Amino acid sequence: MTRGRLAFFTILLTYFLIVFGGYVASSESGMGCGPEWPLCNGAVIPILQGDTLIEFAHRVIGAILGIMAVLLFVKIIRSHTNTTIRSVAWGMLFMLTVQILLGAVVVILDLPAIVVTGHLLVAMIFLASLIWLWRKTGMKESKGKIHTVSINIEKRKHIINHLNIVLVLLLLTLVFGAYIKHESYGLACGWLTCGDSLLPNTLPGILQTIHRVLAVISTIYLLLISYWAFSKRWGVAMQNRMLLSLLIVLLQLLIGAFTVISYLDIPWAVLHLAIGTALFGFVYEARAFAGIHMPLTRKPRIAVNANNKSQM
Repeated sequence: MTRGRLAFFTILLTYFLIVFGGYVASSESGMGCGPEWPLCNGAVIPILQGDTLIEFAHRVIGAILGIMAVLLFVKIIRSHTNTTIRSVAWGMLFMLTVQILLGAVVVILDLPAIVVTGHLLVAMIFLASLIWLWRKTGMKESKGKIHTVSINIEKRKHIINHLNIVLVLLLLTLVFGAYIKHESYGLACGWLTCGDSLLPNTLPGILQTIHRVLAVISTIYLLLISYWAFSKRWGVAMQNRMLLSLLIVLLQLLIGAFTVISYLDIPWAVLHLAIGTALFGFVYEARAFAGIHMPLTRKPRIAVNANNKSQM
């Protein structure tokens, strides 16, 4: 299997594991193996039923992901001498190690909200590193299949800066959402109000409001970026990516409303996480695309004839 394909399948499995982790949390199956790690209820392979089956399946998928990530790391280190690529590969392996350790701490300490939130944050950074490696190491393999547009260095820097801001906003939104979920603050506010007023007056309500404000700001920012992509001619590839991201974030707002209206019904809660994770992944892929596959316009060379040289 080529590096590009291995990276792509590792990305898909990472996404699935994040979403499945959301299901584990929503179904309250996180302690299905008891406060033990790496054993599950005192056994390597426990009796697979109920919460134990769900939690053990999550661990097995995580183990498979770990193997795939290590294989990808080895392939990259063996075939690339580029310092940046190797550094990102090492960073990816480091994030994987931290993620495994945090997973153990989460179980041993009985699911503390702050550690579970950190677990999700590291997973998102790990996902981002995989997407970058997929784009970078798979570039030669997909040569001729990617439509690019030449762009000057200032415009590319402008695009990347805007996407970086959106990524920070999305990460903050996800982090607040995860913390609210694991502290059981998800119903601190209704869809439009917090208690008897529009403004929150409790800590859970304030946190829930911050989560919503960040989501709205992210949506507005993506709307602006989508407009700029067309008005400033960022190219078809980037325009399509921005339109897709905009559609996903609008869908996410709708799903967020239904999640609250349904009183955090498991399917809606898991779908909310699934779309939020996909949104982050698509926006980061657009950022990686801008940095890797958008060639710079070369400045025209100034011709100097022999007479001009002699006069200098």
